[in-house]
Amino acid sequence: MGTPEDVFVALGSNLGDRAGYLARARERMAALPGTTLVAQSAVEDTAPVGPVAQGRFLNQMVQLRTRLSPRELLERLLAIEHDLGRERWVRWAARTIDLDIVRFGDRVVDEPGLTIPHPELANRDFWQRELAELAPDDD
Repeated sequence: MGTPEDVFVALGSNLGDRAGYLARARERMAALPGTTLVAQSAVEDTAPVGPVAQGRFLNQMVQLRTRLSPRELLERLLAIEHDLGRERWVRWAARTIDLDIVRFGDRVVDEPGLTIPHPELANRDFWQRELAELAPDDD
């Protein structure tokens, strides 16, 4: 495992026990190898983004410090989503949990299935608010 890096991961849920899914996802991320949960933003209730009609989301951002690589972290986050009942059948569909790597240190990554910083960051005001809450000096 590499040198620890600060990573910002966005959490979202709009099915079932939304707050419970966020809590279980935080617990699972904190238990990842070489990873510490450093901080978490306030939880926000937000309107869904995208073309599919669905319920409101609870959203939150967490700051992790991890030795995992971006690809390793992505694979672990996808496993957490799967374990918490996430089904990927339609893009933008309602989901029990959504975990997105928003920033990973100062890295820029453009690989199949993994783009960092997250390409939707500029379009998500709530992500920007949550990042500002966790890292107010990062601009």
